[in-house]
Amino acid sequence: MSHRRRLAWSLALLFAVNIAVISLAQQAQAATYRQGSTGEQVRIIQTKLKNWGYYDGAVDGIFGSGTAEAVRYFQQKNGLTADGIVGPATLKALGMSTGGGGSGQESTVELLARVISAEARGEPYSGQVAVGAVILNRVEHPSFPNTVAGVVYQPGAFTCMVDGQIDQPVADSAYRAARDALNGADPSGGAIYYFNPSTATSAWIWSRPLIKVIGSHRFCA
Repeated sequence: MSHRRRLAWSLALLFAVNIAVISLAQQAQAATYRQGSTGEQVRIIQTKLKNWGYYDGAVDGIFGSGTAEAVRYFQQKNGLTADGIVGPATLKALGMSTGGGGSGQESTVELLARVISAEARGEPYSGQVAVGAVILNRVEHPSFPNTVAGVVYQPGAFTCMVDGQIDQPVADSAYRAARDALNGADPSGGAIYYFNPSTATSAWIWSRPLIKVIGSHRFCA
């Protein structure tokens, strides 16, 4: 092998190694959340800590000092290094993926499916898709946050975020329903609210114009 060819091969190998190192570093960084981090994964961390009694602040997707303190408390109680940083070990203890959350689309499907499963488990399939559609309709509505995570984590919006059902195992049908809703299916007829009349305690929700009934849910404008 000529000197020039050996040099070219060495440079190519060095380039490949550098790309691999950068990729691994980015993955490690993506799977670590600390004070100053923001986004959907931070909201999930805050929700889990709040549901389990470690955190009493706002679920706003902003990793501030209160979230860091709650993370340290959780780490202390679970035999982890109490540094206030949510890395792979803490993510695993929280029951979250350590791979950086996947693509945005995958994260959206997962979150939407969790709400559908928690809110509409046992409902007809069209009713499950309709619950997903309501969330997406809110994203497009000026009165609500403009992201799926923002809608789901809006305080008081969904019962499952309060009673911990969001963390229960997700039904396979909920994943299908989430994808169908994301692909444009809307059995709700454009609804931005739904409720179960047998469990609703708010008089206000009954004032919303009814669009249709699917299973045990009333879907409203």
